[in-house]
Amino acid sequence: MCSSIMFAQNVNQFDANGKRHGIWKKHFEDTNIIRYEGQFAHGKEIGLFKFYKNYKKKAILSATKLFNENNNRAAVKFLASNGKVISEGEMYGKTYIGTWKYYQKNSDQLLTVEHYNDKGELIGERLVYYPSGQLAEKKNYSNGKLHGESFWLSEKNVVLKSYIYENDELHGKAQFYNPKGELLSEGQYKRGKKDGVWKFYEDGKLIRKKDFTYKPKYIKKTP
Repeated sequence: MCSSIMFAQNVNQFDANGKRHGIWKKHFEDTNIIRYEGQFAHGKEIGLFKFYKNYKKKAILSATKLFNENNNRAAVKFLASNGKVISEGEMYGKTYIGTWKYYQKNSDQLLTVEHYNDKGELIGERLVYYPSGQLAEKKNYSNGKLHGESFWLSEKNVVLKSYIYENDELHGKAQFYNPKGELLSEGQYKRGKKDGVWKFYEDGKLIRKKDFTYKPKYIKKTP
């Protein structure tokens, strides 16, 4: 009994400057259900923190953060109710940084891999996978905006469509294929809109063309 009382008195303490220090535990309002637990060193989180959700009046672990003592970075994991890892990566405060991995619902196979700069903006390749592990989608980002080639594939590794982006807009060549890999249509985008002559195919043969060239309307000048 005495040990329990002494332990309770050492939880949720402040240092001489009013900063959280030592072991802290918080509960959901008006309940005995724990919301988070971890340790502070003069106001800074250190070591492993555990975060819970209130599910049917039970505390279910939903996330963990392993804090770096020298900065505000933390290795983070988000978990499903059964304890399975949903996603994991690194955060700086509340900002996603570095590489993040997301997992398939019913397996430990990757669902998505994406990369962030120190501002929390997507950079480089963002990859999406089928449950089988086959690549389904690949996009490129620069400072949070789509930039460069993006393409989608079937589960049999056949390219279904490809685009080129510039500064988050479709800008450049686009192609569309059927599941056999046969070209269905192709053309150009210019600042998010179809431009120029688009070609349409059937059984590998060109069957029609359509011109999307922008033609400005003639405006009669007033005297």
